[in-house]
Amino acid sequence: MDRVDCVVIGAGVIGLACARAIVQAGLDVVIVEREAAFGTGVSARSSEVIHAGLHHAPGSRKAQWCVRGARLLYDYCEERGIAHRRCGKLLVATRDADIGALEALRVQGLANGVDGLAWLTRAQAQAIEPELDCVAALSSPSSGIVDSHGLMTALLGDAERCGALLAVASEILGAVREGELWRIRVRAGGTDCGSSASAPADFELHSRWVINATGLDSQAVAASIEGFPASAIPPRHLARGHYFSLAGRSPFSRLIYPMPVDGGLGVHLTLDLGGQARFGPDVEWLDGVTPAATSGRDLDYKVDATRADAFTAQVRRYWPRLPDGALAPGYSGIRPKLSGPGKPAADFRVDGPADHGCPGVVQLFGIESPGLTSSMAIAEFVAATVARGSIA
Repeated sequence: MDRVDCVVIGAGVIGLACARAIVQAGLDVVIVEREAAFGTGVSARSSEVIHAGLHHAPGSRKAQWCVRGARLLYDYCEERGIAHRRCGKLLVATRDADIGALEALRVQGLANGVDGLAWLTRAQAQAIEPELDCVAALSSPSSGIVDSHGLMTALLGDAERCGALLAVASEILGAVREGELWRIRVRAGGTDCGSSASAPADFELHSRWVINATGLDSQAVAASIEGFPASAIPPRHLARGHYFSLAGRSPFSRLIYPMPVDGGLGVHLTLDLGGQARFGPDVEWLDGVTPAATSGRDLDYKVDATRADAFTAQVRRYWPRLPDGALAPGYSGIRPKLSGPGKPAADFRVDGPADHGCPGVVQLFGIESPGLTSSMAIAEFVAATVARGSIA
């Protein structure tokens, strides 16, 4: 299949969801992934939370796609037997000064169409989560958790059953427009691509459409497409988030979120499907530390164990009885943001030909949280963009 309708670059949850939606619309699809397996980048380092849609400005793509994506995701998990749980979430005000911000989140959530929001007093919150300390809380029963790897496996399986092909250990070198097609240069194998092969082998794909869903490397891949306007490539800001695991059983049955902070949602408590608790992420801006051209593969994901004290202090604002020494280093993730420190959170960028003027190209920039939740809604939008362009 050296000539296809669509090449999707990146086999994380967004790329796989897009490939599934496009191939189910009747187009040929090849998914090209640099690493030796799918879902090893940003998608492998999240909280695995299904967000309800509270934290984003009404009318934004993040708000719309999060709310719709959550509903699509729950339905899909039920249909395909993917492990998940609608455990609910409490957003908490730990001091009187936070009540206004909590009320603003409630109003924003209602405007976004989030279901089931309920205001709780301190007594009501402690009745359902006795270890929690707060002055008020907002209950979001439609929030939940999902097995992200199981989700990606199902998305890939659906795509492959419809004829999509996945090429792993294959790195995009560039693309050039030739008539109605893009000629895409790919390097397969070699140690740089995660393969044990001693030497790489280059090949070419010819495609009507190129979908760039490479997460941390979206800007670099966009720049490798000949003729794509540099002015249409936004700056990339990186924020590392650390996670710490709780030793012992969690006293909470729901997700617990404090008030948002610059660049993130605060050090919150999440649960895995086995009931184990973890805390995070925090926000460590890498701007000025990591060069803008650094590949996602070369970023540092080491967890600094000395951050445990800061985590403990933040968690004790809503769980004062957190035992000393109960937090152990877990893992870290890095988000590809479009806004830097101290700036308002930027919206998702999913830019088609009508946005940048380059035919047959869809660029996805700044797909961070709630990207996992929004993945199927984003895929709907990308597939519709491709369908409109194909008809035209």
